[in-house]
Amino acid sequence: MAARPPAFDATAYKDRNLVERCFAKLKQWRAVATRYDQLASRYLAGVTIASLMLWLRQTELSDRP
Repeated sequence: MAARPPAFDATAYKDRNLVERCFAKLKQWRAVATRYDQLASRYLAGVTIASLMLWLRQTELSDRP
């Protein structure tokens, strides 16, 4: 008897892939990947700055004709 294939939710997979790619891009920032900062607040600030830089780069590229 063959087992039924697992359910595949395309929307959930697409969202998960987006999140995983975002984390991969954030890990390219050395300070975020190695967690130089010992205080959680400073680390969060670094992640926020890196996220903003990635977002600005993304919007800059999408505004080009």
